[in-house]
Amino acid sequence: MTEGCKKDVNKVVYPELSYKIVGLIFDAYNSLGYGYQEKYYGRAIELAFKENGIKFIGQQFVSIKINGNTIGRYFLDFLVEDKIILELKVGNYFDKTNMGQVLGYLKATDKKLAIIANFTRTGVKFRRILNIN
Repeated sequence: MTEGCKKDVNKVVYPELSYKIVGLIFDAYNSLGYGYQEKYYGRAIELAFKENGIKFIGQQFVSIKINGNTIGRYFLDFLVEDKIILELKVGNYFDKTNMGQVLGYLKATDKKLAIIANFTRTGVKFRRILNIN
């Protein structure tokens, strides 16, 4: 591995924006607490994005295409600043199905980064998922 490749491996993608998003997710949880449906956490985060001047699209429709033909579609919870996909879940662990779903989002949109956030009984858990293709 060359020196240039080592630097790229350790580089954080969109650090300032992703840290801000994660902070707002924690703020939403701290304000609401545990026990709400995903849509209410989403509404709280949407309000926080607006209050902080962060551009976003909620329930973003994305086509899945092969050879120029649409074969399906996804609905992203949030596309933030046209850079980061944010997917919200309620539950105590990261399900393989949910992780695969987010990887599919990254491939379909050709975005570099997604954040999946789980609202659990004990707080927020999140993962940053990179599109390595």
